Amino acid sequence: MLDRLPIDDVLPALCEALAARGCAVLVAPPGAGKTTRVPLALLDRVAGRIVMLEPRRLAARAAAERLAEQLGERVGARIGYRMRGESVPGSRIEVVTEGILTRMIQSDPGLDGIGCVIFDEFHERSLNADLGLALVWEARGALREDLAVVVMSATLDAEPVAALLDDAPVIRSEGRAFPVETRWLPRPLPAGGRLVDEAARLIAQAEAETRDTGGTVLAFLPGEGEIRRVMARLGDACEVLPLYGALDAKAQRAALAPPGERRRIVLATAIAETSLTIPAVRVVVDAGRARRARFDPGSGMPRLVTERVSRAEADQRRGRAGRVAPGICYRMWAKAEEGALPAFAPPEIVVADLAGLALELAAWGAAPGDLAFLSPPPEAPLAEARALLRALEALDASGAITDHGRALARLPLHPRLAHMLMRAGPDAADIAALLSNRDPLRGAPVDLALRLAALRDPRGFAARHPHEVNRVVVQQIQGEASRLRRLVASRDGGGAVCPPDPPRGYLREEEPGGVVSLAYPDRIGLRRKGDDPRYVLSGGKGAVMDAGDPLAGQRLIVAADLDGGVGEARIRMAARLSEADLRGLHGGRIETVEVCDWSRREGRVLARVQERLAALVLSDRAWPDVPPDAVARAALEGLRLDGLPWTPGAARLRARIALLPDLGAVDDAALLADTDWLLPWLGRARTLADLRALDLTEPLKTRIGWDGQQRLDREAPAHFVTPLGRRVPIDYDHEQPSIEVRLQELFGVTRHPAVAGRPLRISLLSPGGKPVQVTTDLPGFWASSYAEVRKDMRGRYPRHPWPEDPRQANPTTRAKPRGT
Repeated sequence: MLDRLPIDDVLPALCEALAARGCAVLVAPPGAGKTTRVPLALLDRVAGRIVMLEPRRLAARAAAERLAEQLGERVGARIGYRMRGESVPGSRIEVVTEGILTRMIQSDPGLDGIGCVIFDEFHERSLNADLGLALVWEARGALREDLAVVVMSATLDAEPVAALLDDAPVIRSEGRAFPVETRWLPRPLPAGGRLVDEAARLIAQAEAETRDTGGTVLAFLPGEGEIRRVMARLGDACEVLPLYGALDAKAQRAALAPPGERRRIVLATAIAETSLTIPAVRVVVDAGRARRARFDPGSGMPRLVTERVSRAEADQRRGRAGRVAPGICYRMWAKAEEGALPAFAPPEIVVADLAGLALELAAWGAAPGDLAFLSPPPEAPLAEARALLRALEALDASGAITDHGRALARLPLHPRLAHMLMRAGPDAADIAALLSNRDPLRGAPVDLALRLAALRDPRGFAARHPHEVNRVVVQQIQGEASRLRRLVASRDGGGAVCPPDPPRGYLREEEPGGVVSLAYPDRIGLRRKGDDPRYVLSGGKGAVMDAGDPLAGQRLIVAADLDGGVGEARIRMAARLSEADLRGLHGGRIETVEVCDWSRREGRVLARVQERLAALVLSDRAWPDVPPDAVARAALEGLRLDGLPWTPGAARLRARIALLPDLGAVDDAALLADTDWLLPWLGRARTLADLRALDLTEPLKTRIGWDGQQRLDREAPAHFVTPLGRRVPIDYDHEQPSIEVRLQELFGVTRHPAVAGRPLRISLLSPGGKPVQVTTDLPGFWASSYAEVRKDMRGRYPRHPWPEDPRQANPTTRAKPRGT
């Protein structure tokens, strides 16, 4: 007789909903029993097999074992499970991980023989769960109206999911939880504090303060590294066990087994938030961090980031302390910080690398808008993913999947690694398995060849090298490599296995860069000039390696793993790449380019002939016979940076042209926006000195043309001609055109002179050249102010004529003869 669980109360309603509508959304808190009760409740009500999707391998295996245990069977009878690299068949219920479901439906869209698909822990919003639900729902609508679909979640806004599934019924279980006391830090942790040290201190404090309470202490940490470092700090007063996805099955089962006499502390990642049942948990310590994958479409690189947990995740973790008895939750943050936590973690589909999703959509023959996605994939990362797939020959120019793309989609690998494996053949399986798993040599130099050596001879490698080999990871990689070799070797005509006439020796173990470059054609790195080992990658990103690394002196590498840093990525794993392998495998992408550019650093035109592979300059030599028009375009960029050189004459000409707007704008921005007028004058300008010596007078005249010059001379002349025929330069540098002229030289002038329809500003000078009056109305000056000026000037300059009526007098610059 099974113990009664809270979910049992709503199972009849769930079964009725499925009988009536064929779909339902079930919301039940952690510990309600949905994972281990719902599939069994549907056994006698569903014709065909039941497939239950679990987001994590550990949870899938544990769920299958628990279901079989409740039936009094071993896994492999009615209950089975399937995940990458491991499977135990079951006749009625199969628990699968997310990628497996995608492969099942792509291979058989009708899901023949399957009567029900259950999506467990859907609130985690993994990309594969979103995709799996979208594909299953379309298959149900088009091919299998009888297919039952159940979406189960612990903390989920159920209404949007129900709406997505054509208003599916929502079933809620209240669950059964004991009260949990929450204890916060008295104040926020100091900025820059070490998470591991603070977590170890809080875990030790929680264990000491709850020793009388008993029960297991479950502590949540972001990843394996933090778990191992905290374990080292806690000592052996309690039984301390790790729990994370990459742990071997024996160690995972130890953490899930009932505790012994010693008090137990389980240090777990987010894997323990839901699905798994860890016995006797009474105390939870939440470090408040989660590790998530983030994808930067600009760089094309994913990166793992450690972030604050969401409030929903914190509530999930807290709830683990109240499943069997009243509990206590220690939170490694102050209560005042709680409001700043996000409500939910972002769905993986909006932050992840979408290359696999784009390939699956192409294989299905649908655009994202054609499917029922709760969160549509964002356009920029999706476009980046499609561009990568075209580069990998998985999509054609129109975006349709190719035969090669279909072969890639059948392999349980990222499209990059699948492409590498299909092109290089079974011998590349070790590299593919290595790059799709954790690093077996943590803290070792970046050279991927070291990892391959450890993989192929772990004992011998450990005897020859000081680096610690993670034997568990090595075994996982070896098993995965064997499976991949079988998969590729069994394919007949599913795409070329090896490139035609591959370069000899490019698969050699000590230099695997050629093979790796097939997966990462955008991460071929060329060392920059200088002492520091900095590289520019073929995709345009910058990367840096530790100066003491043995690979730091290599001219060419392939970066297989980077930290995805925003500015300059740090290389975590790479392989040296020979020039022969680069040209043999990527010669078709190498271009010879003639480059004539302005060097801001050198202040001159540089003309070079370069061999380029995307952003990499593989060779660079002088371009001896560079055409003048190429020099002119480069020099023009120098002018844009330094500014146009305005000699006094050219500046005056520009000011004149500005008075006639229909001749064209002459501000710097306008002149540099339309440069056909200037380029013919730049063909010999090679240096900054040449540019600064450039006289723009003739180019400006050319720009306005002959007719424009004639009109300019008429309407905005360079000189004013006095009645005596003397040419006086017009100053156009001020707001109003102006001249300086001796007052007596304008006797007899009765109309004020103008240019471009504007009166000249005239500075009237005394016979000694001193300013007497400034006017823009000469007739008005004669009629008004002149009389006063005459009185003053006659006293100062008695030998000069000062007629009473200047309008009737003759202009002059001479004084009276002596004695007159």
